[in-house]
Amino acid sequence: MAEQVWIAGVGMTRFAHHADREVADLAAEAVHEALADAGLERRHVEAAFFGNTTQGALQGQLMVGGQIALRGMGFERIPMYNVENACATGATALHLAVDQVRAGAVDIALAVGAEKMNVADSDRTMAVFNGAYDVSDPAGLTAALTDMGGESDDAHVGRRSIFMDIYASMARAHMKRFGTTQRQIAAVAAKNHRHSVHNDKAQHRKEFSVEDVLSARALSFPLTVPMCAPVTDGAAAVVVCGQRGLRRMAARGRLVRVLAHVVGTGAVHPRDAWDQHISKLLSVRAYERAGVGPQDIDVAELHDATAFGEIQQTELLGLCEPGGGGAAAEAGVTTLGGRVPVNPSGGLESKGHPLGATGLAQVYELVQQLRGEAGVRQVAGARVALAENSGGFYGGEEAVAAITVLGA
Repeated sequence: MAEQVWIAGVGMTRFAHHADREVADLAAEAVHEALADAGLERRHVEAAFFGNTTQGALQGQLMVGGQIALRGMGFERIPMYNVENACATGATALHLAVDQVRAGAVDIALAVGAEKMNVADSDRTMAVFNGAYDVSDPAGLTAALTDMGGESDDAHVGRRSIFMDIYASMARAHMKRFGTTQRQIAAVAAKNHRHSVHNDKAQHRKEFSVEDVLSARALSFPLTVPMCAPVTDGAAAVVVCGQRGLRRMAARGRLVRVLAHVVGTGAVHPRDAWDQHISKLLSVRAYERAGVGPQDIDVAELHDATAFGEIQQTELLGLCEPGGGGAAAEAGVTTLGGRVPVNPSGGLESKGHPLGATGLAQVYELVQQLRGEAGVRQVAGARVALAENSGGFYGGEEAVAAITVLGA
């Protein structure tokens, strides 16, 4: 029988522009906090999974990034694995750590993600995103975006990563098929910025009204700047343990169960076949493994690299009906106090998006929620939580996605 796995401790730096800090320093802060939260010491960790996507391109650390970052903290002899899976890197690191414990290979494992994305040459940072699609076929990307969202003449509106164009194309396709409006997308952004005001680890903590979002600087239509995640530095860490690992812990009252954790890869299918989307298929698997359904989810952290991303994922994960994500957000269904609060942390749009740390930061928030420790952001009575972390682009959808279901 596969072993039950618990999250024993979580840690996270403030997500921000950390001009005076490096990857190892950010990772150390998150790991120390996670270990302290679990009541464990460094010597208890038997395997570590280090998530990072940009260090090779931006700092030249092409290999052994995890060994260097973690060995500097005193982690020696144990196996360390370097993980890269686009924006789903953090969730993938957690998946591997959970699998190690569930298989009985180790009793306690560490997943950590860290990024230093703000560098002196911002063009180098923007260029990193160009590596998250098939670089051998740029014409194929252009054709896919045109096929989804039609022609768009907005090259003049300002600097942005290619993924803002990708999300914008997805959004235009959704608007055409379901009647989703730019105002509904703005409602998601306004909601997430409102949530972030109460998150002292968020990069941006300024409230925006729907009108503020709509009148902000335009990017690729229908997106404006407040609808999109910023460039962020930061780290997050999660300690997972099995039954034998619990014996090493003095306090067990704050454990959170890992009910399901699935990772998958996109596939070729008709662009309008929403039921074949990677997130839809993975959610079915995750719900089955967890023994719950979408109606049981009390709180969710979803991958809103843009506000449209949240709309799409609420539909694919069954939190609302297909085509109803925009209307649900506009009606307050996904806000704190609504039927199913989404991104109470502020999401990627406000909290920030250090690529390799994002999936673990989502889990950080949900663990706080399930423990009843989220303060003003607390979702009353939260017992079951879901995180969705995805990234890359291939064949008309995300190249990789990960879904985690947690229980109090």
